[in-house]
Amino acid sequence: MTTRKLIEEALSLPTEERALIADSLLHSLNKPDTAIDAKWTEVAKRRLHELRSGKVKPIPGDEVFGKVLKRFAK
Repeated sequence: MTTRKLIEEALSLPTEERALIADSLLHSLNKPDTAIDAKWTEVAKRRLHELRSGKVKPIPGDEVFGKVLKRFAK
């Protein structure tokens, strides 16, 4: 089977199955690194604790993206 034929067949699949194939292919290109994943988990837990304790206040996404767009629109 040629690559082009494989792609054509994959594109004819339902959305969920195409997503599964895409996810599998991406994972094969970007192998998980457990050390990096562990560090990101630490960061996420720390940030969650900071939010829950009130140490930091969340900023709505619309506000953040608005500031970014305004900053780079110049």
